[in-house]
Amino acid sequence: METYTLMRHFADSWGLLAMMLFFLGVVAFIFLPGAKKAAERAASIPFDHDVIGSEKSERHPGGKPLHTFPHAARKED
Repeated sequence: METYTLMRHFADSWGLLAMMLFFLGVVAFIFLPGAKKAAERAASIPFDHDVIGSEKSERHPGGKPLHTFPHAARKED
């Protein structure tokens, strides 16, 4: 049997099954109870930087600045 034919048969059977199981696993992971909190935390990563001049009184209880914008000056700049 040629290599191409062997790979084609594998992709049509077990490869398709593996991709479908992976897809269903990702969809199931999205609907887990704690997934919303994890997604929100991941979505806010670009905005979690310190802004120059933000004092302790200008911060949330967790220590993050009240106002963070992508264009704001950061301490590293």
